[in-house]
This record gives sequence, structure tokens and C-alpha cells, in this order.
Amino acid sequence: MLGVVETRSVSPVFVGRTEELDTLNDALAQAAAGTPQALLIGGEAGVGKTRLVEEFATAACREGAVVALGGCVEIGADGLPFAPFSTALRALRRELPEQLAAAAAGQEEELTRLLPELGEASGGRHDEEGMARLFELTARVLERVAADRTVVVALEDLHWADASTRHLLAYLFRTLRTGRLVLLATYRADDIHRRHPLRPLLAELDRLRTVRRVELGRFNREEVGRQIAGILAAEPDPTQVDDIFERSDGNAFFVEELAVCASEGCGTGLTDSLRDLLLVRVEGLPETAQRVARIVAEGGSTVEYPLLAAVAGLAEDDLIEALRAAVNANILLATPAGDGYRFRHSLVREAVSDDLLPGERSRLNRRYAEALEADPALVPADQRVMRLASYWYHAHSAAKALPAVLDASVEARCRHAYSEQLRLLERAMELWDTAPEEVRDRLRPIDYTEVYPPCGCDPVTTPLRYLDLMAEAAVAGRLSGERERALKITKRALHLLEDEGDPLRAAWFWVQRSRLVQALARGDGWKELGTAQELVRGLPPSEVHAEVLSTAANWSMLHEPGPEALSSAERAVEYARMVGAREIELNARLTYGGLMVDAGSVEAGLAEMYEVKDRALEEGVSSVAGRAYVNLASELDAVGRTREAVPLLQEGLVYTRKFGQLDSEAWVWANLSEALYSLGRWDEAADAAAGALRVGHGAKPRGGGASCLAHVALGRGDLPEAARQLAAARGYLGTHDPMPQHTLLLSRIEIGVAAGEGRLLDARAELARALVSDIPPGTQRYGWPLLLAAATAEADARSLPAAAQGRADALERLREAVKKTTTDTPIWLAHEQWVRAELARAEGRDTTDTWSDVVTCFESLDRPYDLARVRHRLAEALLASGGDDERDRATELLRLAHAVADHLGARPLADAVALLAQRARLALKSVPERRPADPAEALGLTGRERDVLRLVAAGRTNRQIAEELFISPKTASVHVSNILGKLGVSGRGEAAAVAHRRGLFPTGDGDRLIAG
Repeated sequence: MLGVVETRSVSPVFVGRTEELDTLNDALAQAAAGTPQALLIGGEAGVGKTRLVEEFATAACREGAVVALGGCVEIGADGLPFAPFSTALRALRRELPEQLAAAAAGQEEELTRLLPELGEASGGRHDEEGMARLFELTARVLERVAADRTVVVALEDLHWADASTRHLLAYLFRTLRTGRLVLLATYRADDIHRRHPLRPLLAELDRLRTVRRVELGRFNREEVGRQIAGILAAEPDPTQVDDIFERSDGNAFFVEELAVCASEGCGTGLTDSLRDLLLVRVEGLPETAQRVARIVAEGGSTVEYPLLAAVAGLAEDDLIEALRAAVNANILLATPAGDGYRFRHSLVREAVSDDLLPGERSRLNRRYAEALEADPALVPADQRVMRLASYWYHAHSAAKALPAVLDASVEARCRHAYSEQLRLLERAMELWDTAPEEVRDRLRPIDYTEVYPPCGCDPVTTPLRYLDLMAEAAVAGRLSGERERALKITKRALHLLEDEGDPLRAAWFWVQRSRLVQALARGDGWKELGTAQELVRGLPPSEVHAEVLSTAANWSMLHEPGPEALSSAERAVEYARMVGAREIELNARLTYGGLMVDAGSVEAGLAEMYEVKDRALEEGVSSVAGRAYVNLASELDAVGRTREAVPLLQEGLVYTRKFGQLDSEAWVWANLSEALYSLGRWDEAADAAAGALRVGHGAKPRGGGASCLAHVALGRGDLPEAARQLAAARGYLGTHDPMPQHTLLLSRIEIGVAAGEGRLLDARAELARALVSDIPPGTQRYGWPLLLAAATAEADARSLPAAAQGRADALERLREAVKKTTTDTPIWLAHEQWVRAELARAEGRDTTDTWSDVVTCFESLDRPYDLARVRHRLAEALLASGGDDERDRATELLRLAHAVADHLGARPLADAVALLAQRARLALKSVPERRPADPAEALGLTGRERDVLRLVAAGRTNRQIAEELFISPKTASVHVSNILGKLGVSGRGEAAAVAHRRGLFPTGDGDRLIAG
């Protein structure tokens, strides 16, 4: 909880700030009602940000809120990773121990990176999502703690924040959605110069409508007078108010300093220099107290008393007297916990520190480092390594600083503070040449590195190399988002390796460069991977070799699937097994299984992918398990086993959310959206697509979510929304790294939008762009819908004179593509039939037989919308052929199609069905007719056959009928054959039509949606 510290120079009267305090109190009220609030409080140094937060915190406590304060910690010019969040969570743990423990349950190991008191942290996995995983868990903990009580988390001095703290704060501001939480942060506005690292964050937060900005201005003359009166406990002389107002310019802290100086008679001859104003009362202290103040100034934001005593080297009584003098003069304050000291205002600390001589500063840092090295217990355990590294670095002792900085880099990596890890590694590289050779020779890779495989070297006995540091720094830069810096490091490393004769290490850096090039939208990364493959070609198996092959196989699966990719994945599995690289092996096997499915070995490929998922879950390889949920479900949907994919995807959502795999979760949401769309659950599909956009960390999974939303909007006839989401998807996916799964899908939607808006020539142009090269094997799930969209557009425009020119070329292009596109499963065989039927319709050659075959194909598939569309076309063909029987069949088909279109909100299909029915003078609602009490009995159907027919009319397959009626598929097949014979029909669709015409099953009896 925040406590107000009473001091002599702080006015007991809170002056002004009525509007700002009202804003904060309003945020508190909204949070109490269940809406999280985010606020940024800015103002120049000394303007009163801390005092405003204290007043607000006091008021919040009176309202029953729990307040946790965290301040950004500065040691010299360095910030401690996540320091304000660690402090705030520690405060919440003190106030709400049971609630915090419950909120963190099951995730303690990960959350120890922020709050070490929760337990022992493991090394954990370090990947692009490691930091995002920690951020997501932090957000969920705060939401849970604030679920049934109002919580205020206040972070001060954001201008000192380390990069990891800034990233976490930005994440929380963007993603907090529930809970009675107020999250506010303060920063010093006058410090935010053009290149200050906080500036981009402020610009980003300005674009968030959920973040409120509170800017504190200076006091006017009246407010200055009230502040002075509070400090002096008496009404001030107006002349004195004028003088102080003029000299302070309304800055609250300067008003306090000038008022106290005037009251103590130290203002005579005072210069207008800011530094002199801040130092004047420090220089009035006894010499010993001044010396202690200088020591505290160089120790950091707060200095623990035992550490201060060790560095000062004074007798304890002398030290206490010096501290008492500084505290009484209101220069220093005891910390709230009573275990150390800090300056009352950072401006004074900065002025004292700036007044130190260069040799004096390095000497003080050396003494801090020596004291901490001699007794590590002098500072909190979670700060020890970082502070020792900072002290030695600023002491300019390369021999001591290099190992200390490397230790700190390992600590930063363990906390997923990759930005700080990168900064520390760059500092180590800076120290490398100046550190004595004997110091460097004692350093070992096993102690400081983990990203580059040993490759035959013993990491215990082999000395650490400069290139090892570069490898760690390159990965830290990629994981922290500092990709430009990482790219420069890889470039320098590859330049150094030109004369090294180390192809494995060079290949490893080329793989890193490939990933960075893709992430920076500079290319697709294949050129770099190709170089890596050339470097390892012919070399004995190694972990690097396996990683190169696995990465290349995965790239090919996404960009150019085919035999070469399959061979590469197979060799990656073999090499990974030979060298015992289990994670690489599982990843390569997952890729191999997917490529097997794409190549036509469906059952074997799916079995391999299921096996990898199970092994990854069993062995705790969460990154592979998360990827397996994405890829396995995608392949199931690709071969038409969509119902099997949905529960797997729902399981994947739980898993990826648990492990904070935001991009994997977003891909699961996108794949779930596609599956639900196919199954005719469009409202759920739209919700799932929105989930992908909400949780996606990278641009590509969000692009997947936007394309799914565009697909739903297109099906419902909302062309402006489809175009908007299409543009958003293109923006997310970019043009630097084209993949067929993205380009074909977007082209399909583009053609649909263009055709819907009557722009056939644009649709043809898009098709031509999409078919510049053949549709790759393994991408038929995107290729066939693309061809279908183009063929349908041509058929719908057949009667338009303007469409005649160029039609022959367009149809020929489509026929050639149809010949070359794979049809390896029933779902794509059905699509091939459909595309050919649309091409025949485009030339006026389609017949009832053409469409009957297509309808028969789709009746056995779980695709209600597709079935409704082809039933509409069959009805159209039947009406064109004439005859009463054909009209009856067409009527039933149109009623079925209209029911599905109405249920889905598929307005274009519903309108087309209604228009066709109107032209043919058909009623879409059946008229009750007099019939026997049991129509099924009149047809000679047994009770079991009646049950089977009901499910046939609902579009069920024999397997699904068997499951629902608890009979074997073979028995179900026999029943279906008997029913067709008794009804005198040749197919399941005709049987369904007879059942509906005879009114065997009342409206609502059975699954209308699946019935189509």
C-alpha cells in the first residue's frame, strides 16, 4: 500500500490539480464497475506527479481499493529488468497473499521471472513467444487478482524504465480486458527527447483510445502562494510569493526548495542556475553528510543501509549522524520498508551525481562492487547480479566487468528480458578486447551461452569465443524485437567467419539471418537458407546440420511443397536422431507428416503428426506441441475431416493459452474459423476469426484472422466489409514473403468481391496473377476454391455482352489449371466436379446430370453451404428441362437450399434461390397436404428405416448414421439400399426430396442445417 511520508518541506495542503484528480477518481469508479482503466501521467521533473499519485492512492484506499506502487530503478544509467512490476507484484503479495497465489497457480515457474518469491525459475524455452508468454501470464494474474476487488497498480518514473518494462506495460495497456483494475504510469516529460527510448511507446499509446493521458502543468501564482503557505504554516509575504513564483516558474519542487531556503536564510546570493539551486542545501550539510550524499547518489535510486555502511567506511555512529543531518535537511529519506535511503527527489540526486569528478565516480562504483562482491547479501537477491555488473562496468574495470556483465546477461535471459540481455552482451563485446587474456581464457560457453550448439567442442573446457557472444546477441535481438541490431550483428559475424573456415557456425548465422530477413520484411529468407544448405552439404551429421535441414523443409512446406521438401524433412529427422537433437527431430517429423499428407499419403502422414503431438505433450516440448495443434488440424481440414479437426482445435486453444503461445493460439483460432465456416457455423467462425486478431502477436496470424472475417463477410454478401478485411489481411501479410496458403486464399476473396461488384475484368486479372505458376501440390485446399470462384464468376456473367471478349481465354486458363490441380480426397474430387460443372454452365452446356453428380458428391460431405449452392444449381437445371416431376424435385431442392442460406445469413444465395423460385412460380414453404397418419408406413418403411431416412434427409453419411443409431456402418448401408428401393429413387438426394415432399419429418425434426 502507498503511504504518505510527512516531510518538513512538503506542503500538508494538496494544491490545485482538481481536474487531474477528478480524472483519476473517475477511472477508479469505472474500474470498480468492472472496466479496466489505463492512464499515463506526464509532466516535467518536480511538477508534482508523485504527489498527485499519493493523493489519489490515499483516496483509493479510503474507497477500499488495494494500491501497489512500483518504481523504475536506476543504477547509474542502467535500469533493472521489470523492476517496477516486481515491486508492485511484491506489494500485492503482501496485501493479498492468498488471492495472488490462487491467480498464479500452475504458472509459478514462469512468473518467478517477475517475482522470484514464487519459487525456482527454470531455464525455460527461449523463443519469439517467450516474452509474450510471460506478458500474457502477467495480464491474466492481474485480471484474476482484480476480479472481485479494485486494484490500483502505479508505476513511477517510466523515463528510467528498461526496455522489457516498457514492452510489458504496452502489452498490458493493449490487452487488459476484464477486472477491476487501474494501471497508471508516470514519466518525466521534459526528459523525452527525440531519441529517448520511451518516445515510441508514448506515440503507440497515443493511438490507443483506452489509454487516458494526464498532463501536469506548472502552478499559477495563486497556487504557488497556497503551496508556500502550507510549507511555512503561515501566510507568506506577497513580495516573497512574487519572487518565488518568478524564479520557480510555478514548478512545485523548485517552489519548495526556494521557500525552505528563504525561511532558513540560505537564499542570499542564490544564483538562478538550476544545478546551484538543487545543490545549495546539500552544500549546507556537514562535510561527512555531504560525502554520504555523494555515495548514495552513485549507488542507484535506493541504497540499502548495510551496503551504504560498507561503502562509506565510517564508524556506525558517524554514519548515522551524517544520515540524520541529510534526512533532517530533507535531502534524503528513509525507504518505506526502513531498510535503506533514497533522495527525496531524483533531481537532487542527479545534480549531486553530476557534480562528482570522473575519478570520484569510478572509485565509488568500484567500492560498491567490492562491497557487494564481498557480501552478496547486502542487496536483494533478484537485484544482486545486475547491480554488480553495473557497478563494475562504471568502475571501468574490464577484468572484473566482463564476467559480471556476462552473468547479468544470463540473468536477463532467464527472465525473458531479452532487450536487457542484448544491451549487456553488447557491453560484453565492448569490453572483450580490453579485458586481460587470462580473464577471457577462464570464461566457458557452458556458463554464458546456450543458443549455438557445441558442434564437437566441449563447452566445459573450451574457452568462450567472441563469436559465441555474437550468436547470443543475435538471438537476443531477434527475440526482443531489436531485429535491425540483430541483423547487423549477424552481418559482422559472417564477415569475421569469412577467414575462419568454420562452415557450421557460418551456416548457423545464415539461418538466423534468414529469420531476421523474413521478420523485417526484406525477403522470404530462402537465399539465406540456400547458403546455409550449401555450407553444410557433405558435412557429417550435427545439430546445426539438422536444424538447417529442418528449417529448409519447413520453409519449403509453406512456400514450395513437393518431393524436394519431403526429402529434406526426411533427412532432417534422420540427422536429428543421430545427434540426439530431440526438439529438432520432433519439429522435422511434424513437417514430414504434413508433407506426406500433401503428397497423398494421408493416413500415414496424419498418423505421424498425431504421434508427434502425443510425444511433444508427453515430453513437455511445448513449442512443438503448440505447432502440432495448428498443423495437424489444418491437414485434417485439408482432407475433409473437419469434424475431427474441431475438438482438436478447441483442445489446442486451451493448451496454447496455458503456455502463453500467442501466435500459435492465433493460428488455432484462424484454423478453427475456417473449419467452422465449412461446417456451416458462421457466427462461431466470425468469433474465432476475431480471436485470431485479438491475441495474435505477429502480423501473419492476424492476417489469417482478417482473411477469415473477409470470407464470412463475402458469403453473407457484405462486400464493403469483405473488401475492408481483405485489405487488412494484405497489410498484415505483406508482399515480401508470399506463401500459397495466403496468396491463393486472398486471390479467391478478391475474385469473389470483384465478381460481386460486377467487375469481371478485375476478377479475370486476379486469376491470371494467381495462376502465373501452377497451384503447388499440397495447396489444393486453397487452389480449388480459387478456381471455383473464378469459374462461378464466368458462369454468372455468361449472358452479359461485355463479358464475351476474353471469356474463351479465361475458360481455357481455368481448364488447364483444373487438369494440373490435385484431387486426392473426396472433398477435392467433389470440387473438381463442381468447377467442371460451372465451366459447363459458363458455356451453356450444363445439364441435370451434370449437377446431379455434383450434388451426390456433396451429400456425403460435411459442407452444408456448398451442398445448398449445388442444390440451387441442380434445381435451376431441372426447371430448365421442364416437366412436373422435375418441378417437384426442384421445389424441394430450393426449399432445402433456402433453409441453409437463411440460417447462415448467406444473403446472395438466399436471394438467388428466392428469385429462381419466383420466376418458376414455386413456393418455398411447403403446403400441408392430407396424408395418412403415418406417411412412412404408407411407403412401406419399417420403424428403423424411418429413422435411417430421417438422418439421410439430414445429410448424414453412413458412418454418422451408424454412430447415431448405434449400429454398424455396413448395417446402415443395407438400410439405405432398402430405402432407395422402396422409394423408387436412385440417390440419397432424391430420397431426401421424397421425404420432405411427403412430409415424413415435421419442420425442426432433425438437423435442418446439415440437411441443407
